[in-house]
Amino acid sequence: MKSLSTCEPLQVAETSVRRIGADAGTLLRPIIEEVPIEIVCDGQSYAVMMVTPGDLRDFVTGFLMSEQLIVDVTGIRDLHLVDTPLGWRAEVVLSDGGGLTGRTRHRIGDSGCGLCGLGRLEQVARPLNPLTRGTPSPIPEPVLFQALADLEAYQPLNRACGGAHAAAAVHVTGDVHLVREDVGRHNALDKLIGAASRQGVDLRQGFVLLSSRCSYELVEKAIVAGIPMLVTLSVPTSMAIRRAVAHDLTLVSLARRDSMLVIHDPYGSIASEAVQ
Repeated sequence: MKSLSTCEPLQVAETSVRRIGADAGTLLRPIIEEVPIEIVCDGQSYAVMMVTPGDLRDFVTGFLMSEQLIVDVTGIRDLHLVDTPLGWRAEVVLSDGGGLTGRTRHRIGDSGCGLCGLGRLEQVARPLNPLTRGTPSPIPEPVLFQALADLEAYQPLNRACGGAHAAAAVHVTGDVHLVREDVGRHNALDKLIGAASRQGVDLRQGFVLLSSRCSYELVEKAIVAGIPMLVTLSVPTSMAIRRAVAHDLTLVSLARRDSMLVIHDPYGSIASEAVQ
C-alpha cells in the first residue's frame, strides 16, 4: 500500500517519562510537536493558530479556503514561511488583495478550536451555499467500512505518538487519495483541503473520513470545500447536524468496523447492501 500521507519528516519530539504500574521504569516517549503559526495576509495579521508543524503550506491554504478568504490555491499569489524563535509565520500575498476587510481574528486559536477569535455571534452562523449534489454515484456500504479499516495504515504520526487526528479523502471507488494528520482535528481537515487544492484532487468525487468527533466547525469546513459527504468516528453535536441538514451535507457518524449511523443523506449517496 503506497503512502498517501505527508512525505515530510514526522513532527515529533522525545521526552523522558516514568511509567508506573506494569513495566515500571524510565523511558523516552515520542510526543507530537505543537507550535504557533501566525498567518499574515497582505501585511495584516489575521490569526495565530496552534498546529503540528508539518504540511504548513497545505494548512495555510486550507485554512484560508475554510475562512472563505480564497476559493482555491490560485487565490494565493505568494506564500512564504518564516521559522522564528517564537514559532512559524506565514506571510501570504493574496491574488486579489483586500480580502481581509472586517475579518481579522483577535485571539489565538488552539489546536482544538475552530471558532476562536470570532468577535460576534453573527459571525458563527455565516451564510453558506447549500451543496447542490451528493457524491457522483451512490457509495456501497462496504466501501465506507473498507476506508475505515484502511485509515490506520495512513496515520504514521498517530502510530508513533498517539493523539493525532487524521483527515482522509476517499474516492467513490474506495481509493484513498490523500491523508493529512495534525494534533487538532480542524487543522487536519484544513491540511487535507489545502493539499487537495494544491495537488488537484477533487474532494467532490467521494467523501472525507475524519478520525474524530463531528463538531459544527468541521461540518462548516466541509460545506465550504464542497465535500458532499463527511464520515466521522465519533458523534456529531446537535449544531453540527442542524448545519449539515440545512446545507444538504451527507453526514455519517459513529463509524465502527461493524456499524455506522447515517445521520443525513439527502441525495441518496449511500447504497445499502440490499440495493446492490
